[in-house]
Amino acid sequence: MLRLVRSLVELTAGRVRPRSADGFLLSPERFELAATAERMRVDRNGSVVTLVVIEPSRAKNAPADILDLERMLASRLRLTDTAGWTRDGKIGVLLPDTPESGAWKVASDLCEFYQVGSDRPNCDVVVYPDRDRDDDGPALEPSGDPGELIGVGASSGGELRASSDAGMSHFDRLLLRPTPLWKRAIDVSGALLGLAVAAPLIAVGVVAVKLSSRGPAFFVQEREGYAGRRFRMYKLRTMRPDAEKLKAGLRAQSEQDGPAFKLKNDPRVTRIGRLLRKTSIDELPQLWNVLRGDMSLVGPRPLPVDESRACQAWQRRRLHVTPGLTCTWQIYGRNVVPFDEWIRMDLDYASRRRPWLDLVLVAKTGPSVLLQKGR
Repeated sequence: MLRLVRSLVELTAGRVRPRSADGFLLSPERFELAATAERMRVDRNGSVVTLVVIEPSRAKNAPADILDLERMLASRLRLTDTAGWTRDGKIGVLLPDTPESGAWKVASDLCEFYQVGSDRPNCDVVVYPDRDRDDDGPALEPSGDPGELIGVGASSGGELRASSDAGMSHFDRLLLRPTPLWKRAIDVSGALLGLAVAAPLIAVGVVAVKLSSRGPAFFVQEREGYAGRRFRMYKLRTMRPDAEKLKAGLRAQSEQDGPAFKLKNDPRVTRIGRLLRKTSIDELPQLWNVLRGDMSLVGPRPLPVDESRACQAWQRRRLHVTPGLTCTWQIYGRNVVPFDEWIRMDLDYASRRRPWLDLVLVAKTGPSVLLQKGR
């Protein structure tokens, strides 16, 4: 936290110097720090921040052209605004407490900076928190590909268009980090070893489920993972085949606050299902999800789509990292802590993930299951 505060002080000090274009644009690292700070501010006080993403055209991408663009932004923006480079080579402009219409005005002024008929930049405008529709701007239309964000754009002819991403906003995508190579290496090797060792247990579990009740041996459910992408998570079935239909009627009895559903003595669980859950054998098929890359050995537990979408904006920051089989909450919390504390555990892990931390959490998961903490 002290490091974050120090960086914010340095960032603010650098931002209020005279508006010359020299060094006006922040580096990708410092710009992402500013974006993170703005996101935290909005989450805390319920205000709004808009982000203008500028992609210079290929014909206007020379150093001299970029310098002219910097000078234009330096003269146009307020002291409270922040401009900098994004990791994909675009220019981002953070506009605190600015409605979408104000961001559109900045994008429009930018287009007018270029002569009519010249190659104008593409501009995306994103509002945080997300808005399905803003009264001051056009309606947002979902794009054809849920994994691709088009955003609000100004084409080379200056025409504005709008669309949105179904999984995660462009603002959130700015703060995403790819899965580190060390983590993926641990996941692949761990999943291969785990599947080899667990295959007999999974086979016994399949037979037990099929003999104890009608229905499929595996339970497949759509969950939200990294960047809000949906994937099919696999478990051994521990409930009645019609369990999902009965969930709504049991919602009022949930022992977990927030959008997550937790019920210790769930009447939908079968007799063999209770044994599978107590030993966590029902979770072993998720090693296949880890091998596929949908999940990691360590990471926030993925929530069902409806529960994940019901999370508050700050809580959905847990989607900035790949979900996992186990994490801090599974070891120290389970359903005995409030939902907000559960999410804070996930966010704390996301900010501190290291190879040694992953190994420690994996090592502690076994004793936690045996001791049945939080159950």
